[in-house]
Amino acid sequence: MSRTAAHLFLEGLQETGIEYLFCNLGTDHVPLIEEIARWREAGRNPPTPILCPHENLAIHMACGYAMCTGRGQAVFVHVDAGTANAAMGLHNLFRSRVPVLLFAGKAPFTQRGELLGTRDTYVNFLQEPYDMASLVRPYVKWTYDLPSGIVAKEVLRRAHSVMHSDPPGPVFLTAAREVLAAACPDESAQRFCAERYGAVAAAGLDDASVMQIADRLLAARNPILITSYSGRNPACPPIIDELARLTGMRVYESNPVYLNIPHDSPCFSGFSASSDIAEADFGLLVDVDVPWIPKFAHENPATQWAHVDIDVIKKDLPMWGFPSHLRFEADSCRVLQRLLELIRERASPEYRRSAQSRVAELSRRRQVAAADAQAAARCGAGPMSAAYVAAQLNEVIAEGDIVVHEAITNVLPVLTQIKRNRPGTLFGNGGGGLGFGGGAALGAKLACPERTVFHITGDASFCFSAPTPVYMVAKQCKLPIFTIVLDNAGWGAVKGATLRVYPDGAARAAGAYQALVGEDIRYEKVGEAAGAYGEWVDEPAELPGAIGRCMRELADGRSAILVARIDSF
Repeated sequence: MSRTAAHLFLEGLQETGIEYLFCNLGTDHVPLIEEIARWREAGRNPPTPILCPHENLAIHMACGYAMCTGRGQAVFVHVDAGTANAAMGLHNLFRSRVPVLLFAGKAPFTQRGELLGTRDTYVNFLQEPYDMASLVRPYVKWTYDLPSGIVAKEVLRRAHSVMHSDPPGPVFLTAAREVLAAACPDESAQRFCAERYGAVAAAGLDDASVMQIADRLLAARNPILITSYSGRNPACPPIIDELARLTGMRVYESNPVYLNIPHDSPCFSGFSASSDIAEADFGLLVDVDVPWIPKFAHENPATQWAHVDIDVIKKDLPMWGFPSHLRFEADSCRVLQRLLELIRERASPEYRRSAQSRVAELSRRRQVAAADAQAAARCGAGPMSAAYVAAQLNEVIAEGDIVVHEAITNVLPVLTQIKRNRPGTLFGNGGGGLGFGGGAALGAKLACPERTVFHITGDASFCFSAPTPVYMVAKQCKLPIFTIVLDNAGWGAVKGATLRVYPDGAARAAGAYQALVGEDIRYEKVGEAAGAYGEWVDEPAELPGAIGRCMRELADGRSAILVARIDSF
């Protein structure tokens, strides 16, 4: 008896724990499409296909699901064309260290009917580049072309183990149609279990190494900690908070990909350490790629720095210029837990009093910052600010709700106004490709269907998110999300970059930054075409009512889009 390679492929996906196939299918996938139908006919459930009308949506749905669950899924795309469309999303997942298996079929390699699956349409001749993996090679940990269904299960286990091994990230697999359609002998059904072939997790540190960090922290009188993605492990934020309170240490989130410390902690000091690092005598970098922008920071050569990271050397960044006297590649959660234990054991009464004095001072700073934030959120007549919109949203966002943010130039007012305290309730993009938010929000809703998901985006990033497919899938799969579009009519990042480089240049004199997307574009209509509820607001007094109506629609199972016209970029 024999089975097809497609059958073994689906079994291999199941055996590695793949639950969902985020698919944009093509002619290359027909053996898998046929096999899925056979399974269902036989009463057997394959991994659930979710059809995504654009690859950007597929890759980011897988991203959002993996960020919420820690379980990487599979994305199926069509030959080189689909791979090219997925490349930008892969960049985001690679930089965010999120596991995913990107699978692309290949053009058939036979032309005259020699094998089942041979070329049978003109496009089969056009979709065979010399090196398809080169489209995504900078953004994946591993690439492979399946040579035969005989090794399908072993190859899939290898892909799954590589993508989940620390630091996690995407992998890329291809297979030709003839390979997937071919029959394979029974012995090909051997299982490759995780116990024997599974992923490798980062380790902790020996006590001597952790003690080096503890010694410097105990000697410090103005310590700081900067992180971005330590919260990928939900156990880490409370440890950071406890360590900060014990040592009187300021904590900053730099471009937070996850929530890394409860934002109501007295030690949470905001999203930019650039103006404060000159005061620090000891700094602890934890899972962070860009702790500050050197151009805008005053680095103190006397500051002692320790760096604990899942990727401390930043091997995929050609240049990385931040100081660290101690460098440890390790699981930050395990290291910080042991560091906390050592500090508890060794902290003298005098040290504890000094640390608590610092915590009291940080609490006073937070009161001032809170007053400033309240002032920034006030809005009278005229254009709304991003801070005002975010403050109004904060009134309806519950503690356990999920916020996916992609506000770009408005990220600081948004994160300052929207209070997040629980791990797993805030997700951002660790990469530089726009259009992350819509798919990530749907993936988060798929992972956590009982929770409300808010997707906060700029108008330009909304355009990049393939919004029509987003709301098509939201309706088809019953995954309602609430999207808030901060519409400033253009690319504020482009204008800002131009002014930073040419502050007195011709572009400023002319007010021409080549960044105007368009005024009075009714983005909510995109969602309405797919059954979502939409509103457009440009008056501050109208905003609370519009938010309330959107929330009611959401409660009824319908996605909502609220476009808030804010200050022009």
